[in-house]
Amino acid sequence: MIKDEVKNNMVKREEFLSEYAKKSLDAERLIPEDNDFRPAFFRDTDRIIHTDSYTRYADKTQVFSNVDNDNISRRFIHVQLVSKIARTIGRALNLNEDLIEAIALGHDLGHVPFGHVGEKILNEISLQFNQGYFRHNVQSVRNLMILENNGQGLNITIEVLDGILCHNGELVGDKYYPQNKTKEEFLNDYKQGYLEKNYDNKLRPMTLEGCVVRISDVIAYIGRDIEDAIKLDIIKKEDIPQNIIDVLGSTNKAIVNNIVIDIINNSIGKDYICMSQPVFLALNALKEFNYNNIYNKANSLKTIENYKTMFHEVYENCLNQIKNKDYKSLIYINFINNMSLEYINNNSCERIVIDYIAGMTDDYFIKEYENINKKNIK
Repeated sequence: MIKDEVKNNMVKREEFLSEYAKKSLDAERLIPEDNDFRPAFFRDTDRIIHTDSYTRYADKTQVFSNVDNDNISRRFIHVQLVSKIARTIGRALNLNEDLIEAIALGHDLGHVPFGHVGEKILNEISLQFNQGYFRHNVQSVRNLMILENNGQGLNITIEVLDGILCHNGELVGDKYYPQNKTKEEFLNDYKQGYLEKNYDNKLRPMTLEGCVVRISDVIAYIGRDIEDAIKLDIIKKEDIPQNIIDVLGSTNKAIVNNIVIDIINNSIGKDYICMSQPVFLALNALKEFNYNNIYNKANSLKTIENYKTMFHEVYENCLNQIKNKDYKSLIYINFINNMSLEYINNNSCERIVIDYIAGMTDDYFIKEYENINKKNIK
């Protein structure tokens, strides 16, 4: 049995946190439970890193798919970078690093094969089959609330789930204010993610720690994607506009360092996260540069069309396998047979297939597609 002294040691640091930090003792779960000697958010990180979803990060695309270069970033590296950058800002601002780490490491669990391109295609399929909008941030929450633990969920704290839901690093602002929410308001945000087209634009984290992770998501990928693109000869360092370099620098190291220091200096002692106007404008300009020169060129039109064909074939084949009760199919062997009766009974065949595909790694998705086509040939 752990002594009370040990439990006290685990939370002692929180006595010195900022008045704007979220304390572990104030954490709320969807289902109340007794804590062990670990603080609530610390325990959430343990639960997240032991999930199957977290393990699959290692073979999920960040930006570049099917690249024969082991030095190019994968999703696994990205979430670690977000965690480290966010914890650096959080420690400087005296915020709760345990909460920051849990949000950061869990924020991309719902990403699908082939990154954002795959997400767009799965969204089209989801809408076509009346399953609402598909968003990776919503799916990340779904993984932790419903899919993990054999379809029973992990009872992660609302503060962590909300930070994951509201992490969208594509939406850059010069200030990030937290928004107080009840449990019911968080659940409404989650449900609206399926129903409203641009609902991500309305989402704001309920904690300052969630705000830190949100801006850190951008910081983690913006310079790293440039370095990956340079390694793949997509761009050259000299292509970066000089007005951006003058403010942020031209290397990932400089970009991360300059933005992080600017945020810390402008946010210390405040109840919001803020960056200076020169850095904010330069970051937006760099984001636009990346879209025009990297993201929009990461996949050819032919490759995207191939992915669409693959996604539709895999989806429709898996859907038919469920409806025909093909118990020897991979969706039964590797997914449905491992899920609780509660999950199976409470979800449509269409939703089950979406969950199955969303959880696939790139390699597994390709194997599933090849397996289908082998059967079709026969």
